[in-house]
Amino acid sequence: MTLTSPHLGSPSVWTDARLLYALEEVVEKELDRHLKVAKDWMPHEYVPWSDGRNFPGLFEDGEAWDKEQSKVTEVGRIALVVNLLTEDNLPSYHHEIATLFGRDGAWGTWVHRWTAEEGRHGIVMRDYLLASRAVDPDKLEQFRMAHMSEGFESDNRHSMLHSVAYVAFQELATRISHRNTGHQSGDPVCDRMLARIATDENLHMVFYRNLLKAAFELAPDLTMQAVRDVVVNFRMPGHGIPGFERAAAQMAIGEVYNLRIHHDDVLQPVLRFLKVLDIDGLGPEGRKAQEELGVFLGGLDSEARKFDEKLAARKARMAARAAH
Repeated sequence: MTLTSPHLGSPSVWTDARLLYALEEVVEKELDRHLKVAKDWMPHEYVPWSDGRNFPGLFEDGEAWDKEQSKVTEVGRIALVVNLLTEDNLPSYHHEIATLFGRDGAWGTWVHRWTAEEGRHGIVMRDYLLASRAVDPDKLEQFRMAHMSEGFESDNRHSMLHSVAYVAFQELATRISHRNTGHQSGDPVCDRMLARIATDENLHMVFYRNLLKAAFELAPDLTMQAVRDVVVNFRMPGHGIPGFERAAAQMAIGEVYNLRIHHDDVLQPVLRFLKVLDIDGLGPEGRKAQEELGVFLGGLDSEARKFDEKLAARKARMAARAAH
């Protein structure tokens, strides 16, 4: 690891610039590993083009959109719009990480490679949605314009460590959201497409998770504080989408993404892999952050249990109504 002198272990001298330099070797190693395991794929091969037809506009034979034209479920439609609009903000995400991580060396190579891979996700999702008529194209474009016109500023742009910690969890959250959207979509074609995207997102998570592991080895106290802050204040990058709160509630009920999923399938796998709650030898601030993280996770699990109970009761009511 690129450490020039032992005194750099002192939290008081860990600037973003020094951390970026110290982690460059790890980034290069993880980038090489990523490029060996990542598989190129063609977005157009996942789109049911034969289902497509003209919309009203320049074409006299254009057919207006109607939700009955698609086999996608209502919760699938809602989640697909949220997922695509989140992917659409890629220019802002690129700006954020290129500004933070730089455009040179291994960091810069990763920034551009990640952006290129993420670009496929927006391409294939939009093509699928339009060809299969899964969503209202006019509303989709109106939402895109509104969302992107607002831009995006990361909650963690003030700190490289906070940003690395955030994306380690966020990439896994995105993978889970895409995968569950596919499961709940009602369309095998959609499920296959989102499974392909989820594979990419998982590789991105592994990259950042391994980088976070190296950060814990370099600056354990600062990294613990960053993880605590990110987990406690976590929100998805699509939170600025018009109507996001209502869509998120529907996705929670539809079991695409909710508190239980967030706790069990996003936070816990990363924290367990890194053994975050078992790290010892921390200073006072690191120990405090570790303890606060443990308390927060316990509270989140309790909140998730309450949600589970409400969801189970709702399902029981719906089953009872269907039976009569």
